[in-house]
Amino acid sequence: MKFLPQSHEGTQEHKKLFRLDFLDVVPDLQCRLVFILRKTLANLRVLESSWQELEQPGFSLTLSLNSASEEKRMKKIIIILLVLNIPLSAQEVSKVGTTAAGFLNVDVGSRAVGMGGAFAAVAADVSASYWNPAGIARLDKAEAMFCNARWIADLAYNYAAVAIPFGNVGTVGINAAFLSMDEMERTTIAQPDGTGETFDAGSYAFGLGYARNLTDRFSIGFNVKYIHEEIYHSSANGIAFDVGTLFDTQLKGLRIGMSIANYGTKMQMGGRDMLAQVDVDPLVSGNNANINANLQTDAYDLPLMFRVGVSMDVLKGAANSHFLVSADALHPNDDVEYVNVGGEYIWNQMFSLRAGYKSLFARDSQGGLSLGGGLQYKVAGMATVLVDYAWLDFGLLNDVQMFTIGLAF
Repeated sequence: MKFLPQSHEGTQEHKKLFRLDFLDVVPDLQCRLVFILRKTLANLRVLESSWQELEQPGFSLTLSLNSASEEKRMKKIIIILLVLNIPLSAQEVSKVGTTAAGFLNVDVGSRAVGMGGAFAAVAADVSASYWNPAGIARLDKAEAMFCNARWIADLAYNYAAVAIPFGNVGTVGINAAFLSMDEMERTTIAQPDGTGETFDAGSYAFGLGYARNLTDRFSIGFNVKYIHEEIYHSSANGIAFDVGTLFDTQLKGLRIGMSIANYGTKMQMGGRDMLAQVDVDPLVSGNNANINANLQTDAYDLPLMFRVGVSMDVLKGAANSHFLVSADALHPNDDVEYVNVGGEYIWNQMFSLRAGYKSLFARDSQGGLSLGGGLQYKVAGMATVLVDYAWLDFGLLNDVQMFTIGLAF
């Protein structure tokens, strides 16, 4: 906020003009500030109130003061508004794009994606390695899955996981995620049409998980993963941990799940692409102008994510059907908080239909409606094959389709 006092002397009275410029106010809070101004300055005569076309959202308000007492009051009000404007302006910052390894936030499994990503309290299959590590403790047989999606910007995303229960000892699982792209031709300022050389980029994570039922209603699980990202001749590595809990309440089958994902080290790019030849002192003539040096890049946090979710089976097997509803609240360290909601109808433990909505209440999010379906079929007496499909609307980035195949044995 800028405070610009101006003096104006008339023939009958001494007047002072004050112009308040609010330059960094969140657009949807501008009306609130104007209301506070008008309410607080009820005894001051407002000469002008107008929105300004600024590089950042803002407005200005011009006031006329007729006495020294009003001037003192005005100064007190300015201090209050300065304090008020700091938190209002700070809400504009969402920290989007300030973390490394963003692929760790790509949703896993067609079942979960079809339910809008509301899966923290639902996860009781092998995909729980991603959503809530405690969920794999609920497996009564070994399970494996593989999912594939043609992600936005023609990126390929693949995820695979296996979990094996060992009775009272607990359940052990391994998982891997791969985000890759096709090769591209390298271009430079001198050769904007291409150098003839190609490069690619990729992000990978490999995890090991363990979960155990502490009681018949409470489970806890952990997952540790190694993360690697690379582009051209540069790469970064990191280690991250996930922890989750799953609790079955006695309130009409309500289940509560919680997980913290991607708590770990910072990641920093390095490699021979960072090698450069520089002149350490260009003002000195005759020295070596090609000293080998390494460029130092910044280190970035991992995309820490806190999830808490609830789910309930409404039908509970009535008419050989189940209807699961769920909701997750998410708090990421690189974006605003948002909510995912979803539902799944299962008939005869064979056919499934799903729908959900992702990123409710998130500002400028492209996530939205999701739909999906699945089929379970028993083969060879004991093994069960699971085939699932999900479609997710990504707004301006078009849509994403994910296919998943699983095997319980």
